[in-house]
Amino acid sequence: MSSLARPVTLQYPPTLQCGQGTASAVGPWAEMQGCRRVLVVADAFNADRIERLGLPGQAVVFDRIRPEPDIANLDALLAVARGAAPDLVIGFGGGSAMDLAKLAAVLHDSVQTLADVVGAGRVAGRRSVLVQVPTTSGTGSECGTRALVTDAANHRKLAVESRHMLADMAVIDPDLTISVPPAVTAATGVDALAHCVESFTNRKSHPLVDLYAEEGIRLVGRHLAQAVTAGDDGEARMGMSLASMYGGLCLGPVNTAAGHAVAYPLGTRFGLPHGLANALIFPYVLAFNAPACPAKTARILDLLGQPGGDTPSEEEVFRLADGFCRGVGIDGAAIPSFAEGDLEAMADEAFSIKRLLDNNPRDVGRNDILGIYRRLAARR
Repeated sequence: MSSLARPVTLQYPPTLQCGQGTASAVGPWAEMQGCRRVLVVADAFNADRIERLGLPGQAVVFDRIRPEPDIANLDALLAVARGAAPDLVIGFGGGSAMDLAKLAAVLHDSVQTLADVVGAGRVAGRRSVLVQVPTTSGTGSECGTRALVTDAANHRKLAVESRHMLADMAVIDPDLTISVPPAVTAATGVDALAHCVESFTNRKSHPLVDLYAEEGIRLVGRHLAQAVTAGDDGEARMGMSLASMYGGLCLGPVNTAAGHAVAYPLGTRFGLPHGLANALIFPYVLAFNAPACPAKTARILDLLGQPGGDTPSEEEVFRLADGFCRGVGIDGAAIPSFAEGDLEAMADEAFSIKRLLDNNPRDVGRNDILGIYRRLAARR
């Protein structure tokens, strides 16, 4: 891990603007690019505040983004996009809106279908300009090259990765996150933390990426509790927006690992929001991985303000990480009611996600995953 000799590519949106009130910069920037036909991809709440983007003229708005969007949701968006023929696509919302905006931008005027582009490097190209404006602090999708969509029929996530899905402009305006409720702030914040941690402890980790991962972890440790309890605190919201962005930057060259693989079935089978699923799983996988990366685990706990010594045990890591999550409001109340058959099926599904499990610093067996699910179910 963390080999200086391993090649790594770190990609940023060419224009990256951060700070309070910067959402209004989207419109003037779009005019400078000569964009005239605008499609905004948003959920219903954010569709009602697109005026904050300062767009010229009348935009077409797709406002039916669902949590954990599925293929049918993407198909509905693509039908609207093909009718609008946009030269600019804007993702305005959380990770769901931004992921589907990426897919709309590359597919609306292409002969390729979703099935053609699932995987890495299969997108042929993109002609529309793409802008991403996050309204939560969790996924970091604004700076990423991946998009996820749920295959509801098979209870699995389909992942598309391509440099053509990197935004031309990303605007990180913490004012847009002030309206996010405390529970969602907590869940998405731990999701941002998980992105940084899973990149930092990854078999593909790299010192260039570790810089962003460590800073993201530090920002979560410093600002998440305050963002949850005092949602209008501008500094806390900015800190969490940056933590989320840093997590997104980590995902490009490194990606996530077992934590996300184990969390996915909670969303695809039980409809748990992505951030909450990852927040519930986070302490278990951090503890499981501790023997494989003790120094980095100790560093993570220090950055979170939960010091556990140089080589904390798995039990101590779980206690401290779980304490941090409980401290920001993540507890067992959100855990679904599982039957044993559910746990077995979930273990099968998670164990099949080799693209993520292969990144994990410690080998993960199906029984290891099943054990995590059983421990989670026992907390309900």
